[in-house]
Amino acid sequence: MKATVFLGGGRITSALVAGLRLAGYKQPIVVHDRHPQKLQKLEREYDVLVQASLRQSVESAQLLIIAVRPDSVRELLKEIASFRIPQRLIAVSLAAGIPLTVLQDGLGLPVRWVRAMPSPVSRSGQGLTALTFGRGLLSAERGAVRELFAMVGAVVEIPEKRFDAFTVTYSSSHGFHALAHLVRAAEEIGLDRKTARLAAAHALADGIAAWREGNLSLEQLLQEAATPGGIAAAVIRSMDEAGYPRIVAKGLAAGIRRASKNAANR
Repeated sequence: MKATVFLGGGRITSALVAGLRLAGYKQPIVVHDRHPQKLQKLEREYDVLVQASLRQSVESAQLLIIAVRPDSVRELLKEIASFRIPQRLIAVSLAAGIPLTVLQDGLGLPVRWVRAMPSPVSRSGQGLTALTFGRGLLSAERGAVRELFAMVGAVVEIPEKRFDAFTVTYSSSHGFHALAHLVRAAEEIGLDRKTARLAAAHALADGIAAWREGNLSLEQLLQEAATPGGIAAAVIRSMDEAGYPRIVAKGLAAGIRRASKNAANR
C-alpha cells in the first residue's frame, strides 16, 4: 500500500492532517514518530495509520513529508539513505531554513525534493502554503503536490531565495500575538475579557477580510478607518512614535537570522 507518509507527528503534522481530513482527503496517511503518545493521539483523532518503524514508513511512501525540527533533518536523512527508497519518490520538506541543495545532497536519486512552508491555520482549511520545487520533478508531480496543499488553503509558488522572507512574514503567530496584546491592553483600560476579545478580533480579522474582499487599497482603507484628528489616528500615531514599525522590522530580521542559522547548522 502506497501512502502519504509524515515523518514527525508534531504540531504542523497535526494541523495538516486535520485540514486534509476536513477537506475529505481519503488517501491513506501514515505517520511515524518516536513518541508513541503523539501517534496515539493522531490515530485516535484523524484516522491515520501509525508506524513505529522509520524504514517501513519510508518504504511505503508515495509522497514523503519531512516534518521534523530543522536541527533533526541531517540525521534523519542519513538514516533514510540506507533504506530501499521507492522509485521516483517525491519528498516534501517542511523544515524552515534547510535549502534544497542540502536535502538533495542528503538523499540522492531517485528522490525529488520540494520545500513547503504551510501554516498551522491549515487545520481549518484556511491556511497558506509556499512551495518551491527542486530539480527533476515532472509537471504531473508538481501538480499533485500543489493539489495536496490546496486542500488546506491557498498555495503560492515562490523562488527559494525568497523562502526565508516569506517564512518570517506569513506566520499566523503575528495575528495571534497582536490579538493577545490588543485584548490585554483593552482589559487594562476597562473592557471585560469577552468584549475585549470581540473588539480586538473585529479590529484585526474583519479589517483584513474587508481589504481582501473589497476593491480599495490598503492605504485607502487605513485613511478611511483613521480619520485625521480622530481617535484611531491618535492611537496609530502614538504606536508609530513608540517604535511599532521598527519593532516589526526587528522581529522579521531576527527570524531571518534564525533561518540562516538553521541552514548553517545542517
